[in-house]
Amino acid sequence: MAIGMLTVSLELPGARSLKEKRSRIKPILARLHREFNLSCAEIACQDQHDRARLGMVVIAAEAKICTAALEHALRFLESHFPDEPVLEHHFTLV
Repeated sequence: MAIGMLTVSLELPGARSLKEKRSRIKPILARLHREFNLSCAEIACQDQHDRARLGMVVIAAEAKICTAALEHALRFLESHFPDEPVLEHHFTLV
């Protein structure tokens, strides 16, 4: 069994309030969960309206399956949400 985690830092240009930030982050989290069947949440930067850090986790029988799923989720995030550019990302496998 393997556990894979991906953390992604996003820039939210033009977000003027935490309410606006939530309205932009919530659909991203829902879409990632729906499309890739992984757990995801905002894990940091909750008090900053122009930044977000998301965490995504997947469990699979093999590490390569976790890696492939998280890499696919990252590519999806970058291509389907261009208004929220990815500043940095980090993969962890356990």
